Amino acid sequence: MTDTTLTPSRLWKRMTLDQRQRAARAFWQEPEATDDQIQAALLIAQQKKFRAKTVIALDVDRKARHLASLASLPEAIAARALIVYHLADQRPMMGAFLDELGIAHENGLIKDDSVKPDAVKLGPAAEKISKQFPPDDVRLYFDTLRCQDPETWSALP
Repeated sequence: MTDTTLTPSRLWKRMTLDQRQRAARAFWQEPEATDDQIQAALLIAQQKKFRAKTVIALDVDRKARHLASLASLPEAIAARALIVYHLADQRPMMGAFLDELGIAHENGLIKDDSVKPDAVKLGPAAEKISKQFPPDDVRLYFDTLRCQDPETWSALP
């Protein structure tokens, strides 16, 4: 029996190359991700046979291309990349979805962590944003929500 649990690294593997590149760029630009960035630089150095110092010295675009080219990432790095990607590139979609659910938010960030979506509203809200935004982005957003908080978001289509 195979384990099909959603994990950040499994989501990374399923992302399109464009999504990975945007996520990797957001990851390298995130000032709060220094520890994860060092781990990513070490991983890239190991995978690409570079010195870690060389990877660290690369510009953001080149580091992003290298990270995006990796088919597999450790869970912590993949999780951070998914979060910063959504915060950097997907706030309009996140906000639209939360508006449809009637959940208070600040530019796509839920204000109250204990809030639970109304199961009756999930399907129609998902359908509406699926028509407004690219399908790959919507799918990744929903998968990320389910991955981060399966109890709250398991009813997402």
